Amino acid sequence: MSGGSGPGAHLPGPDEERPDLFGSAAGPVDPRLPAGSAEVSWSPRDELRRLVGELVRAAGLSQGMVNAEINRRLGVRSRTGAGPDVIRAIKVARAWLAGLAAEDAAPSATGSRDSAPGVLERRPRTAPATERAGTPRAPLRTGAPRFRATEEQEAAVEVFLSRRHLALQAGAGTGKTTTLTLLARADRRRGRYLAFNKSIATDAARKFPAGVACRTAHSLAYQAVGHRYDQRLRAPRKPAWKAGVALGIGPAMQVRIGDRTVTNRGLSYAVIRTVRRFCQSADTVLRPHHVPWLRGLAAEDLHSQLATVVLPYAQKAWEDLQNPAGGAMRFEHDHYLKMWAMEQPLIRSDYLLLDEAQDTNPVLEEVFSAQRAHAQLVMVGDSAQAIYGWRGARDVMTDFDGEQLALSQSFRFGPALAQEANRWLTVVESPIRLTGAPSLTTTVGPSDTADAILCRTNVGAMIAILRLLADNRRVALVGGGKALEDLAVAAGQLKAGHRATHPELVLFSTWGELQEYAEFDPSGQDLLPLVDVIDEHGVDVILAAVRRLCDEQDAHIVVSTAHKAKGREWPCVQIAPDFEPPPSEETDARGQPVPPPLNQEEARLAYVAVTRARRHLDPGGLAWFDSHPDAPARADAAPGRPCTPAASPRSSDRPGPGTSPWDRLRPPPPGH
Repeated sequence: MSGGSGPGAHLPGPDEERPDLFGSAAGPVDPRLPAGSAEVSWSPRDELRRLVGELVRAAGLSQGMVNAEINRRLGVRSRTGAGPDVIRAIKVARAWLAGLAAEDAAPSATGSRDSAPGVLERRPRTAPATERAGTPRAPLRTGAPRFRATEEQEAAVEVFLSRRHLALQAGAGTGKTTTLTLLARADRRRGRYLAFNKSIATDAARKFPAGVACRTAHSLAYQAVGHRYDQRLRAPRKPAWKAGVALGIGPAMQVRIGDRTVTNRGLSYAVIRTVRRFCQSADTVLRPHHVPWLRGLAAEDLHSQLATVVLPYAQKAWEDLQNPAGGAMRFEHDHYLKMWAMEQPLIRSDYLLLDEAQDTNPVLEEVFSAQRAHAQLVMVGDSAQAIYGWRGARDVMTDFDGEQLALSQSFRFGPALAQEANRWLTVVESPIRLTGAPSLTTTVGPSDTADAILCRTNVGAMIAILRLLADNRRVALVGGGKALEDLAVAAGQLKAGHRATHPELVLFSTWGELQEYAEFDPSGQDLLPLVDVIDEHGVDVILAAVRRLCDEQDAHIVVSTAHKAKGREWPCVQIAPDFEPPPSEETDARGQPVPPPLNQEEARLAYVAVTRARRHLDPGGLAWFDSHPDAPARADAAPGRPCTPAASPRSSDRPGPGTSPWDRLRPPPPGH
């Protein structure tokens, strides 16, 4: 349909010189002139154009969003220039304006939250602003902090208002939460926002309108199922080996698999991990692939032998967990989440917003997808930040059945860091490229100072802490020092001649056995830094260092693993040395080491790390990337000098019906 004003049409801002909605170039009609005045010939098209302009100013929305909402109320995707369509649209627009005027006159302290369902919340603009493709929109006042909506954000709103399912790829720092809030405020239906953890849900509740319930999946599961197990949840902690004894794994039980002896503690640990992995999956029965892969038992046949021993005990454990009066196993929150999912719950809501979708466990994915028949599904995340696959998470965004849009304008850092991030996005074959904020200057290069040091591993964090404490710096560790303390205690157990209870070290009987494994077994190379730091400093020094850690607000510098840093940001960030890959054993014809191929999982972790910086990034442990033969070239730009960002696609460039915008976001050609 030509001349339409639906989601596919380019609609300039209210202060631009623009054609009439139906193709003419008529100017605005002075609303002060009386009907039938000789100075103006009234036409339905001009009247609708005037009403749309008033709604743009009164509601604080773009012209495209106003027209999309009018179409929604009419029950059409787009409008023609036919007289009946125009008259119906005029009636809808006048009713909308009357509703906004009534809200202004109402004395209610809650304002627009008390208006009728389906009415867009009023967002008066503080001042008109010219709207150009690729630039932020004029500031909107939403009851939350002022922000400028980009064309990408408005495109997401248009799809959301059309009731289509949506997957929104949000690059680092692109205003993901702000965009979700904008979606929720554009529609008065009842919704649910599903957060990654409780702190995110609590923070979101302060930002979303009253019609959106901000919860975690666990809180929904607890309300439906978990409360029955409240007494078990409050029970004291129970060591894995005690749970094993209750399941029939005797204290003297040992199983020889390959050249390793799996003790009762190792078997008990494997049983608990098997049940946990089952609970994170969408499976309905326990299978061999739920049994964890233990260090030293990496071969397929050895893992198969372990699964044969472990699965019967895991089945007994799951039966115990489903009994509110049971007590063999320590009851955890993931257990009632799985039970809830297996009941195929119905989440009553008009729409669901799933945050951090790239790290969703299959069990939650199944529950979320099952609501498709009665609720609009919106998932948001960044596939390039999918870094929790090792614990069962799966990126559910790329094959989601729905509209695929992206947010690429970062508000966290400037163009120079966006270029650095885009190199890693190229490696992980992400379909988006970030644009840095032109108003921000972010530099990249070596630095003597930093606000945060980001490490690849807990051992890397331990080494960084020791160095900083030796320089008399006050150091904080994101997430606390429990993980480091547990590693040091386990190392102490082995050095004292006892078996360790730590999951990573449970199969080693002596410190010498661990040393040999770390030095000579390729699958144990990541443990070599732990062995070296313990051998060099001793367990007592490590434990003393952990106890000297302070709170972040009192620290000179913060240390974090990249996993713990996800969702965080600091002015100046340094990448720790443990991001350097292990030395290559392969050499070329000249005897020079051949760098190993770039690893996708490691590249995603590197992308997360480099995008935590706002003002300066010291690549440090990732400096090797510049000389890697497979690394994309860095674009030439003066350090700290803002570059002109690539313009966002104009509305008129958007694909037509039946074409996913995701297809237009494929990676650029090599060398781009």
